[in-house]
Amino acid sequence: MTAHEPAGDPAPVRSPGELFDLTGQVAIVTGASSGLGRRFGRVLHASGAHVVLAARREDRLVDLAAELNGLPGNARAVAQACDVSDEVATRALVDRAVAEFGTVDVVVNNAGVGDGKRAIDETNDRVRAMLEVNLVGLFTLSRQSATVMLANGEGSIINIASVLGLVASAPVQQAAYCAAKGGVVNLTRQLGAEWGRKGVRVNAIAPGWFHSEMTAETMFDDPAAMDFVLRETPMGRAGEADELDGALLFLASGASRFVTGITLPVDGGWTAR
Repeated sequence: MTAHEPAGDPAPVRSPGELFDLTGQVAIVTGASSGLGRRFGRVLHASGAHVVLAARREDRLVDLAAELNGLPGNARAVAQACDVSDEVATRALVDRAVAEFGTVDVVVNNAGVGDGKRAIDETNDRVRAMLEVNLVGLFTLSRQSATVMLANGEGSIINIASVLGLVASAPVQQAAYCAAKGGVVNLTRQLGAEWGRKGVRVNAIAPGWFHSEMTAETMFDDPAAMDFVLRETPMGRAGEADELDGALLFLASGASRFVTGITLPVDGGWTAR
């Protein structure tokens, strides 16, 4: 027993199903039209959450929402076109979630852009554009959704950072992307600390090398780049699509109710080198 542990019987042990259950929760997922975001929407819905799927490509969202709504269970999905760099659009996204389901419990800030360019060749316009989506848009949606969560006294915001927010990308040349994701990591710490006493948890996942639209051309379709990834990753491979599911559900659910301000790498050991 620790000095702070109350006397008497311990809390009951919950089954894994209860621990990670999101039945009746309302989740917003940005960047849900493809890749990791599309997977995140499916995983949260499978755990019982109503999901509001957001991205710029609305046709893809509509297809995914129809797929999820055709599955057994009471969880629903709706599609909302949204460019996270547009503050009016992100406000409309939060309003849509509240209008459809009454509240917002979970936000997954997944929308992001990135490509490789030598730092010396970057332009301020390109850097600003990347920061607008990867950092400013994430901050905006976090603030807007937090107004609902803070009023409720609970909520979970999950920022999708990157291992390149924790370590340098060299020899891959992505200075602007590293700067944006590094900002996400420290913003996660700050918001977790600011809102922790009010019941709103803010955490991040830092994926290593996973296949997506963004990484396909620059990494996965390049034999030399993949040789680099396989050689430098301690587990000797890239991540599989389902290997972020556990981290997502841990941070979204009550399983992590005493966790805030952290960034959880899911990277095959990349940041342990």
